[in-house]
Parts: sequence; C-alpha cells; structure tokens
Amino acid sequence: MRKIIFVLLVFLAFAKGNSQILDPVKWTTKIEKKSETSFLLSFNGVIEKDWHMYSQFTPEGGPLPMEVIFKDQKGNYKLIGKAKEGKTTTAYNDVFEVNETFFVKNASIQQEISLINPKIKTIEVALNYQVCNQSCINLEKKFSFVIPTTSQTEIVPTQVDTAKNEVIDSKSVEKIKPEVAKSNEIIATSEAAPQKGLWSIFLAALLAGFTALLTPCVYPMIPMTVSFFTKQSKTKSQGKRNSIIFGMAIILIYIILGSVITALFGASALNEFSTGVTFNLIFFLLLVIFAISFLGAFEIMLPNSWANKVDKQADKGGIIGILFMALALAIVSFSCTGPFVGNILFASASVGGIGPIIGMLGFSSAFALPFVLFAFFPAWLQSLPQSGGWMNTVKVFLGFLELALAFKFLSNADLVLQMHLLEREVFLAIWIAIFGALAFYLFGKITLPHDSPIAHISVGRLLLGLVVLSFTIYMIPGLWGAPLKLINAFPPPMEYSESPLGFGNSGNNSSTAVLPDGAKLGPHQIVVFDDYEKGLAYAKTVNKPIMLDFTGFACVNCRKMENNVWSDQRILPILKKDIVLISLYVDDKRELPTTEQFISKTTNEKIETIGDKWTDFMITKYKTNTQPLYVLTDLDGNSLNTITPTISYTSVEDYENWLKTGISKFKK
Repeated sequence: MRKIIFVLLVFLAFAKGNSQILDPVKWTTKIEKKSETSFLLSFNGVIEKDWHMYSQFTPEGGPLPMEVIFKDQKGNYKLIGKAKEGKTTTAYNDVFEVNETFFVKNASIQQEISLINPKIKTIEVALNYQVCNQSCINLEKKFSFVIPTTSQTEIVPTQVDTAKNEVIDSKSVEKIKPEVAKSNEIIATSEAAPQKGLWSIFLAALLAGFTALLTPCVYPMIPMTVSFFTKQSKTKSQGKRNSIIFGMAIILIYIILGSVITALFGASALNEFSTGVTFNLIFFLLLVIFAISFLGAFEIMLPNSWANKVDKQADKGGIIGILFMALALAIVSFSCTGPFVGNILFASASVGGIGPIIGMLGFSSAFALPFVLFAFFPAWLQSLPQSGGWMNTVKVFLGFLELALAFKFLSNADLVLQMHLLEREVFLAIWIAIFGALAFYLFGKITLPHDSPIAHISVGRLLLGLVVLSFTIYMIPGLWGAPLKLINAFPPPMEYSESPLGFGNSGNNSSTAVLPDGAKLGPHQIVVFDDYEKGLAYAKTVNKPIMLDFTGFACVNCRKMENNVWSDQRILPILKKDIVLISLYVDDKRELPTTEQFISKTTNEKIETIGDKWTDFMITKYKTNTQPLYVLTDLDGNSLNTITPTISYTSVEDYENWLKTGISKFKK
C-alpha cells in the first residue's frame, strides 16, 4: 500500500510540474454558407475564470491586441470589412495609460469572406492574442475551415487541436463545453465587468458640470431662473414641479446630444478612432481653441437667431415653454459650456460604447442640480456669492489648465509617430512656461482682456498662486533628468528624451560609454541584455549569476513588477550589483534569419520570430508559458533555486527572499 501511495504522489508531483503550460481559452469554430461565394466564419472562445483576453481594438501602446490573420488570401478570397466582435469590456489601464478593451468569460469573433477562387477547399486562419490574470500569456491558435458545398443553412463546426494542428470533430467538444454559443449569430454570454472607464467619465463629467456653473455665462442665470419659477408659479408646489421639469429637460437635452454623437459615429468607430494619432491631434487642436477662448481672445457662440427663436417658444408657458427655457439656457450659456461639452464628448470617445451618453448624463446632472435645489430652498440664494470678476478668473484658470492638457495629447501623437518633436525636455519646458504664467496671473502680475481692475488679491487667490508656483519650481529639475514622480504619467518617458541618462549623466551612475557589449540601460537604469548569448558571455566575465526575465513589450504585469517591485530599495541594489539581467521578450515580432528558424520539438510549431524563440525556450526548459517569469541560473544554465526554480508576479518580500536564496547558493 505504501508503494502505491508513493507512486501516486510521484505521479501527482510530475503532473503538477507539467501543468504549468497554460491555455485559458478553449475555442470552437464554424462556417456558414451565406451565398454561392459568401461565407461567415465564427470563432467562439470560452475563457477560464479570472482570465481576460484583449480585443482587436485595444489601443497602441497598451497590452497586445488580438490579430486575426488569414493565410493565402491573395487571389483566393477577400475579407468583407473587419472582423466583428461580441460583447467586450473597457477599462482604464493605469500602467499603459490607455483604455484597454477585452473579453471576459466568452470571446466571439465573426468574419465574412467572399471567394474569388472557386477551387479553394479550405481557409487557414490564425488568431494571435494575449490573455492575462496575474500573469500574461501570448498565444497563437491555428484553424482550418472546410468550405461547405451544401445549402446556405448548413453549418460545419470545427475545432483545431493546436498541438497537432489538425481538425477534430466538434461534437465531442460540445459535450464537454455545452455553454459555447451555437447560434448562427454572435452571442456574447460574458457578464459585463465593472466598467471603470465609464465611471471615470461620469465622475469627471459631473465635476465639469459643477465647474461650468461658476463661469460668467451660467452663474448669473441661477438666481434669475429660480426667481422666475418662484414668482411666476401660482403656488409653491407648482414652482417646485416646474423646476423639476426644467432640470429634467436640461438633462434630456444633453443626453440627446450624447446619443446623437454615438448614433452618428457608432460605438466601435468611436473607440477605434480614439486610439489613433488622428484623435490625439484633433483633441490637441480643440483644447488649444477652447483654452484661447477661455483666456479671452474670442467667444465660441451659437447663432443668436437660434436663441431668439427658442425664447419665443419659451414665452408660451406650460411644460412646452419650460422645455424651451431649458434649451434657451443651453444655447445662451454655450460660450462657457461648449469647451466642457466638447472635452467630455471627445474624452468619452476613448471609452467607446455609450461613453458619450454617460458623459452628458454626468455633466447635465451637475449642471441642472442647482436650478432644482434653489427652487425648493429659495432662502439658500441669499448665501450665494455675488457675481463679479472672480468668475472670469475661474474661466482663465481653466483656460491655462486646458492649454497644458492639450500638449499631453500632442505628446501621445508624437510618441506613436516617433518623430521626437516633443521630447521630455521640450514638454516640461512648455508646462513650466504655462504654469509659471498662471502663477503670475494669480498674483495679479498679468491681466487678460475681460479681467476687472483689482486693487489687491484675496488670500485664497494668493494661496492658490503659491501652490501653482511651487508646482512650477518642482518641474524645473525634470529638465536635467529628475523623475518627477508626482506627474510621471503626463510627460514623455525618460528614454524619450534629448538626454536619456540625464543632463551630464547627473541622474545616474551609468554611462553608455561603459556599458558592456550588447547591453543597454533598462528600467531604473539597470544594465540589461536582450541577447542571451551576449548576456551569458558577460556573466562569465564578471562571475555573477544570471536572472532570466521572460517579459513582453505589452505585458502589463511585467511593467507592474518593474514599477513596484524592482524599484524598491531592497530589490534595486541587488539587480544592479549582484546579478546579470537578461530580458527575453516573448512578443518580439522581428523575424529570425531563415537559417535560425526551426520546428519546435515541444509544440511542433515553426519558430519564425525572436519572440517565438524565447517562448519555445521558456516552454521547453521551464514548462510554462506565462509572463512575467524570472529564473536565477548559474553560468551553466542550471536553476539556482531548487525549491522554487521560477517566480512570477509576487510581493517585494517574496521576491527579495527568492533572489537572496539563489545568489547565496551561487556564491558557495
């Protein structure tokens, strides 16, 4: 009995050791004949719990978007539009600073094709995608669709066993996974995850609505409008009812505007548009125009004839008159609210879907609230500050902020195009100039066209000016390489700079002149190799252990480890002094020379790119395919940590213990 138990334990241990090759998505496919030459290809994936897979529409600079690659397309068939997706979730990624789009629980993709060559029998398709939880995996799945020759309604379901790369019967798969959608249409069965992007838009729009109330076009309208309801209504209850109708009308007007924008452009089109260079350039120009308007150069106004016509309708009274009063307020106040509305609509485009509607709901709710509250509690009107020059100060302050924010979007476009026109130093110089001018404005040293004469500034304005001046001074060392952690998300990264090492190398102890052959400066100025052979040769020269860092350009949890764990003062000295770091990027799409390409003995797949090579190395030697993955080895490639040979996304404490254990063994 003991022998049987021992054998079972050994078997379980072996199974556990080899169960690290993860494949969290199970696919089924089908092909539907629409006409003699038109066919619909469908991919349905079931995603394991706690994992998510990125969409085709995840923007550049973020996690790895899905690619649908059709083989041998030229002369055989053409694609009808872009592949369509089922239900996805959008959320803000604070590491890559983009609104990423991904599938949860289920992934549905459809692509219609039109045959050109009637003799073609099969269509070969590959899906390249990234799936993540606490680690990330880059996968490629290959599918073969057999062209059906029967009637339009016949569906030929297929699934590919990617290890053998051959078509297998899908009926057995459906028995195991009955929850996979079997309809001819895309059915998204995934539950909607909390959409942080929509909540962010709503809260930002709510704040914008309250801020818009303080502008010169809106603030004086509050007591005037409330007085109309309280004095013109026959009873107090009627006045309160009319104010509620008025508030609801304001909300309705702006929601209709958001709905029109969504309907005109479409949810997916807005999202796709927002991820590109064009969006960032347009947003930059709009913010500059809005900023110049707020600074007092001109006013953005709707035609006066619109306001006159609406005023005539408002005079009719009743519910219709109240609705037109709300519309008149929206038109008259547009010179102040227009920039807010424009910013919200364009910002919500990055979220996609109903983002513009949610944005307008947040803005209009805050905008309408005072008109309702003061009608219910008219005595509160006495506590409102008097209208005056302070309102224009608020407007100008917002103009400076919009101008500064505009350059963030111009910087995004410059980064994507890699034109190096707005590098870190240039960006910071512009921000220092803008916020410096704002500080002088708040101190009363600069006046603008619509400012009232002031004999002195208030204590509040003085304190705000001191805060802005302090922020301006804080940014100045950034011109010489200071990290500026408070605003690290806004300027271009340190490496996108005229002097990546800091002016005169003052920001670090490294220099490109003393870097070993094949090395470069990585995160936190750590010397890192991305070539295994060169890194190994250098490690033998200095007699230090090697840390293999299996990572990815689009690996969000790799960046989190680098930002939060590697930067810790308990970890950073170890990475700089005690090991040789070799970072191997599994999503490096550069092709290997033909002579170096090969067929993997583990997966039977052809290894064509540098990323494929390191993925195969990871799977073959360490029996896993997740990133980040860290391995400490000696100079012969043997793992130094015998109990825990590899470690992934973890805490500072566990990472420190793991590093020290491996390094101490190397020194023995």
